[in-house]
Amino acid sequence: MNFTTWMLVLFCGLTLAQNDVNETEISGETKLSFPEMSLLLLELGAVKAKLEAVETKLKETESQVLVLNEKEATKVVFSAGIGGNAAIGPFTTSKTLVYTRVITNLGNAYNQHTGIFVAPVRGIYYFSFFYHAGGYQPVALFLMKNNQIVVLSSDHKTSHDGADNGGNAAFLELQQGDQVYVLLEANRHVWGNIYTTTFSGFLLHKV
Repeated sequence: MNFTTWMLVLFCGLTLAQNDVNETEISGETKLSFPEMSLLLLELGAVKAKLEAVETKLKETESQVLVLNEKEATKVVFSAGIGGNAAIGPFTTSKTLVYTRVITNLGNAYNQHTGIFVAPVRGIYYFSFFYHAGGYQPVALFLMKNNQIVVLSSDHKTSHDGADNGGNAAFLELQQGDQVYVLLEANRHVWGNIYTTTFSGFLLHKV
Protein backbone atom coordinates (compact mmCIF):
# COMPACT_ATOMS: atom_id res chain seq x y z
CA MET A 1 0.00 0.00 0.00
CA ASN A 2 1.56 3.34 -1.09
CA PHE A 3 1.62 6.61 0.86
CA THR A 4 -1.38 8.08 -0.92
CA THR A 5 -3.55 5.11 -0.05
CA TRP A 6 -2.51 5.32 3.62
CA MET A 7 -3.42 8.98 3.76
CA LEU A 8 -6.83 8.31 2.24
CA VAL A 9 -7.62 5.56 4.76
CA LEU A 10 -6.46 7.76 7.65
CA PHE A 11 -8.59 10.67 6.46
CA CYS A 12 -11.69 8.51 6.11
CA GLY A 13 -11.17 7.10 9.60
CA LEU A 14 -10.84 10.55 11.15
CA THR A 15 -13.94 11.74 9.33
CA LEU A 16 -16.03 8.82 10.57
CA ALA A 17 -14.80 9.32 14.11
CA GLN A 18 -15.65 13.02 13.99
CA ASN A 19 -19.18 12.23 12.76
CA ASP A 20 -19.71 9.81 15.66
CA VAL A 21 -18.55 12.44 18.15
CA ASN A 22 -20.80 15.13 16.64
CA GLU A 23 -23.87 12.86 16.72
CA THR A 24 -23.19 11.97 20.35
CA GLU A 25 -22.77 15.61 21.29
CA ILE A 26 -25.96 16.63 19.47
CA SER A 27 -27.94 13.84 21.14
CA GLY A 28 -26.61 14.82 24.53
CA GLU A 29 -27.23 18.50 23.91
CA THR A 30 -30.86 17.78 22.92
CA LYS A 31 -31.54 15.96 26.17
CA LEU A 32 -29.79 18.55 28.22
CA SER A 33 -31.15 21.59 26.38
CA PHE A 34 -34.85 20.55 26.62
CA PRO A 35 -35.23 18.69 29.91
CA GLU A 36 -38.61 20.30 30.56
CA MET A 37 -40.03 19.12 27.23
CA SER A 38 -40.57 15.55 28.41
CA LEU A 39 -42.26 16.73 31.61
CA LEU A 40 -44.46 19.12 29.64
CA LEU A 41 -45.52 16.37 27.29
CA LEU A 42 -46.37 14.14 30.22
CA GLU A 43 -48.39 16.91 31.85
CA LEU A 44 -50.22 17.64 28.59
CA GLY A 45 -51.04 13.96 28.26
CA ALA A 46 -52.46 13.91 31.79
CA VAL A 47 -54.53 17.06 31.10
CA LYS A 48 -55.84 15.55 27.88
CA ALA A 49 -56.89 12.38 29.71
CA LYS A 50 -58.71 14.45 32.35
CA LEU A 51 -60.47 16.53 29.68
CA GLU A 52 -61.60 13.38 27.90
CA ALA A 53 -62.95 12.01 31.18
CA VAL A 54 -64.82 15.28 31.86
CA GLU A 55 -66.20 15.32 28.32
CA THR A 56 -67.44 11.75 28.71
CA LYS A 57 -69.10 12.65 32.03
CA LEU A 58 -70.77 15.69 30.45
CA LYS A 59 -72.16 13.59 27.62
CA GLU A 60 -73.54 11.08 30.14
CA THR A 61 -75.12 13.94 32.13
CA GLU A 62 -76.65 15.45 28.99
CA SER A 63 -78.13 12.08 28.08
CA GLN A 64 -79.61 11.71 31.56
CA VAL A 65 -81.09 15.22 31.40
CA LEU A 66 -82.65 14.48 27.99
CA VAL A 67 -84.19 11.29 29.34
CA LEU A 68 -85.57 13.11 32.38
CA ASN A 69 -86.95 15.92 30.21
CA GLU A 70 -88.62 13.41 27.93
CA LYS A 71 -90.19 11.62 30.88
CA GLU A 72 -91.34 14.93 32.34
CA ALA A 73 -92.81 15.97 29.00
CA THR A 74 -94.90 12.78 28.81
CA LYS A 75 -96.54 13.29 32.21
CA VAL A 76 -99.99 14.45 31.13
CA VAL A 77 -102.86 14.49 33.63
CA PHE A 78 -105.71 16.96 34.00
CA SER A 79 -109.02 17.32 35.78
CA ALA A 80 -111.35 20.31 35.76
CA GLY A 81 -114.87 21.29 36.77
CA ILE A 82 -117.50 23.86 35.81
CA GLY A 83 -118.52 26.25 38.56
CA GLY A 84 -121.31 28.78 38.89
CA ASN A 85 -123.85 26.60 40.67
CA ALA A 86 -126.35 27.41 37.95
CA ALA A 87 -127.79 25.95 34.76
CA ILE A 88 -125.59 26.03 31.63
CA GLY A 89 -127.85 26.14 28.60
CA PRO A 90 -129.98 25.47 26.77
CA PHE A 91 -128.42 27.23 23.76
CA THR A 92 -129.66 27.41 20.19
CA THR A 93 -126.38 25.91 18.94
CA SER A 94 -124.02 23.30 20.34
CA LYS A 95 -121.38 24.66 22.70
CA THR A 96 -117.99 23.43 23.88
CA LEU A 97 -118.10 23.25 27.67
CA VAL A 98 -115.36 25.30 29.30
CA TYR A 99 -114.29 23.77 32.60
CA THR A 100 -112.74 26.81 34.26
CA ARG A 101 -111.96 25.37 37.67
CA VAL A 102 -108.74 23.42 37.15
CA ILE A 103 -108.10 20.75 39.76
CA THR A 104 -104.86 19.55 38.20
CA ASN A 105 -103.19 20.13 34.85
CA LEU A 106 -99.82 18.41 34.74
CA GLY A 107 -98.30 19.01 31.33
CA ASN A 108 -100.59 21.99 30.62
CA ALA A 109 -102.34 20.16 27.78
CA TYR A 110 -105.80 21.31 28.91
CA ASN A 111 -106.82 24.92 28.21
CA GLN A 112 -109.17 26.30 30.87
CA HIS A 113 -110.09 29.23 28.61
CA THR A 114 -111.30 27.12 25.68
CA GLY A 115 -112.20 23.83 27.37
CA ILE A 116 -110.06 21.97 24.83
CA PHE A 117 -107.39 19.37 25.53
CA VAL A 118 -104.59 19.23 22.92
CA ALA A 119 -102.48 16.06 22.81
CA PRO A 120 -98.80 16.96 23.30
CA VAL A 121 -97.55 13.58 22.04
CA ARG A 122 -98.88 10.60 20.15
CA GLY A 123 -100.24 8.04 22.58
CA ILE A 124 -103.09 6.21 24.25
CA TYR A 125 -105.18 8.50 26.45
CA TYR A 126 -108.09 8.00 28.82
CA PHE A 127 -110.89 10.58 29.15
CA SER A 128 -113.99 10.80 31.32
CA PHE A 129 -116.75 13.33 31.93
CA PHE A 130 -119.56 13.51 34.46
CA TYR A 131 -122.49 15.85 34.88
CA HIS A 132 -125.29 16.90 37.18
CA ALA A 133 -128.49 18.29 35.68
CA GLY A 134 -132.07 19.15 36.50
CA GLY A 135 -134.67 16.64 35.40
CA TYR A 136 -136.89 19.37 33.97
CA GLN A 137 -134.60 19.78 30.91
CA PRO A 138 -133.08 17.20 28.53
CA VAL A 139 -129.33 16.55 28.71
CA ALA A 140 -126.90 15.51 25.97
CA LEU A 141 -123.12 15.68 26.21
CA PHE A 142 -120.63 14.38 23.63
CA LEU A 143 -116.98 13.53 24.12
CA MET A 144 -115.40 14.85 20.93
CA LYS A 145 -112.14 13.98 19.17
CA ASN A 146 -111.47 16.83 16.77
CA ASN A 147 -114.90 17.05 15.06
CA GLN A 148 -115.99 13.46 15.65
CA ILE A 149 -118.25 12.09 18.39
CA VAL A 150 -116.52 9.41 20.47
CA VAL A 151 -119.08 8.64 23.21
CA LEU A 152 -122.09 10.44 24.68
CA SER A 153 -124.26 10.63 27.76
CA SER A 154 -127.86 11.87 27.73
CA ASP A 155 -131.17 11.88 29.56
CA HIS A 156 -134.73 12.84 28.65
CA LYS A 157 -136.83 15.55 30.22
CA THR A 158 -139.20 14.22 32.89
CA SER A 159 -141.76 15.89 35.07
CA HIS A 160 -141.21 13.68 38.10
CA ASP A 161 -137.37 13.51 38.16
CA GLY A 162 -135.82 16.31 40.17
CA ALA A 163 -132.17 15.74 39.08
CA ASP A 164 -130.04 13.63 36.78
CA ASN A 165 -126.44 12.48 36.97
CA GLY A 166 -124.49 10.76 34.26
CA GLY A 167 -121.23 10.46 32.40
CA ASN A 168 -119.08 8.36 30.11
CA ALA A 169 -115.44 7.53 29.36
CA ALA A 170 -113.21 6.22 26.58
CA PHE A 171 -109.66 5.26 25.67
CA LEU A 172 -108.41 7.15 22.63
CA GLU A 173 -105.35 6.87 20.41
CA LEU A 174 -104.34 10.44 19.65
CA GLN A 175 -101.82 12.00 17.34
CA GLN A 176 -99.85 15.02 18.47
CA GLY A 177 -102.12 18.04 18.12
CA ASP A 178 -105.43 16.16 18.24
CA GLN A 179 -108.14 17.96 20.22
CA VAL A 180 -110.52 16.45 22.77
CA TYR A 181 -113.40 18.32 24.41
CA VAL A 182 -116.95 17.96 25.73
CA LEU A 183 -119.76 19.33 23.59
CA LEU A 184 -123.16 20.33 24.95
CA GLU A 185 -125.81 19.63 22.31
CA ALA A 186 -128.13 22.44 21.21
CA ASN A 187 -131.30 22.85 23.28
CA ARG A 188 -129.80 20.81 26.12
CA HIS A 189 -128.40 21.82 29.51
CA VAL A 190 -126.22 20.75 32.47
CA TRP A 191 -125.84 22.15 35.95
CA GLY A 192 -122.64 24.01 36.68
CA ASN A 193 -121.11 22.48 39.76
CA ILE A 194 -117.37 22.12 40.36
CA TYR A 195 -117.85 18.88 42.27
CA THR A 196 -120.20 16.99 39.93
CA THR A 197 -119.79 18.39 36.40
CA THR A 198 -116.20 17.52 35.50
CA PHE A 199 -113.86 16.62 32.65
CA SER A 200 -110.68 14.60 33.17
CA GLY A 201 -108.01 12.76 31.21
CA PHE A 202 -104.48 11.43 31.23
CA LEU A 203 -101.83 9.90 28.99
CA LEU A 204 -101.63 6.15 29.53
CA HIS A 205 -98.52 5.63 27.40
CA LYS A 206 -96.84 6.90 24.25
CA VAL A 207 -97.01 4.92 20.99
